[in-house]
Amino acid sequence: MRDLTALGAVELVEGYRKGEFGPVEVTRAALERAEEIQPEVNAFVRLTGEEALAQARESADRWRRGEPAGLLDGVPVTVKDILLMRGSPTLKGSKVLSEKGRWDEDAPSVARLREHGAVFLGKTTTPEFGWKGVTDSPLSGVTRNPHDPTRTAGGSSGGAAAAVALGAGPLALGTDGGGSVRIPAAFCGIFALKPTYGRVPLYPASAFGTLAHVGPMTRNAADAALMLDVIGAPDARDWSGLGPTGVSYTGVLAEGVRGLRIAYSPSLGGQVRVQPGVAAAVRRAVERLAGLGAYVEEADPDFTDPVDAFHTLWFSGAARVTQHLGPHQRELLDPGLREICGLGARYSALDYLAAVDVRMDLGRRMGRFHESYDLLVTPTLPVTAFEAGAEVPKGSGYRRWTGWTPFTYPFNMTQQPAASVPVGVDGDGLPVGLQLVAARHRDDLVLRAAHALDGVTPSGS
Repeated sequence: MRDLTALGAVELVEGYRKGEFGPVEVTRAALERAEEIQPEVNAFVRLTGEEALAQARESADRWRRGEPAGLLDGVPVTVKDILLMRGSPTLKGSKVLSEKGRWDEDAPSVARLREHGAVFLGKTTTPEFGWKGVTDSPLSGVTRNPHDPTRTAGGSSGGAAAAVALGAGPLALGTDGGGSVRIPAAFCGIFALKPTYGRVPLYPASAFGTLAHVGPMTRNAADAALMLDVIGAPDARDWSGLGPTGVSYTGVLAEGVRGLRIAYSPSLGGQVRVQPGVAAAVRRAVERLAGLGAYVEEADPDFTDPVDAFHTLWFSGAARVTQHLGPHQRELLDPGLREICGLGARYSALDYLAAVDVRMDLGRRMGRFHESYDLLVTPTLPVTAFEAGAEVPKGSGYRRWTGWTPFTYPFNMTQQPAASVPVGVDGDGLPVGLQLVAARHRDDLVLRAAHALDGVTPSGS
């Protein structure tokens, strides 16, 4: 019997069109998988089974009439519990938020998926307010890696990544303010795209400001392109959102990488110490890109680690999120979050504007870099998944999650599109991700390169 949970969104839509299977059986299979994995992996804060099956039955009726609602009619999707989803509380991993309320509004990306007939399986786990690069919270506990439950799934979209990796829906909505779709994608062995800032509208606005992106998390670039074609539509509630794309991301995938100029930076000019197994898997994938016709050379972008400026922006946002809380509520917060909120509250406006200056200079440097190169390739992370429940790898000496994510957060500061592509495993069988970065508004190049890598089987990994 065919495993319906192994099929991607593109395959499901084609199967519906041909009448090989229907949305109800696909949704049942995805819900069963979600319930099966939940005790060990803890990917969900809430499953919406009855609602999902009702949506699937409506989708099946539309397909029988030959009138699908849109590009994703009947395809199961999950939503990170940072984003509003009508009919379900959005508690953001925190005990300080209440389930009471009408919960009658969808975030823009959720609204677009609903308009295209997607089936919503439930809400996935997040660290409190999405503040760190691993997924554990006072509200929902620890989310674990699908390849080794003793290890972290990464974060902050860890539940989304684990769900996709284990077949609990082929599509997931995540958010990314410093790497939060790319980090768990790398740790869990899936694909994730942080689009150009504003490409996917966001509402309500994030307290982390223009660092915060919404993006697709899938098993491959083709599914992500299809999803981005849907969620990239404008929404009047996001004042900083971009206009219509003017391009079908699905339509450009076949253009491949032949002739593209690719810079491969193994360690950002020696600034990052990368585990040998990670470095080897990424280098093999880079060689595959060259074999597909890309012009590849080792070259490093011209910047030093902007972590201090990122901390100023990030910690200030965290302080803003919790500004209204009283002493008792603050005691309920994740201790690490409480600590960075204290730091963020002490920054002055001048401190913040100095960090903005660093950000603007970083953007200028990357703009110049992309005059010479279409794409930048780096490891997504210098490490593979480590102990679950820890913010940093044991013995690393890092104080905060940003210590082991130096490849991801710079490109939130520059607002560039960046994706993590699974490119094999290390010697312990843990997934390795390769990061693709393009100039702002060139999401198409990222997806083309990722799709080209999808079509080549990794060797030696």
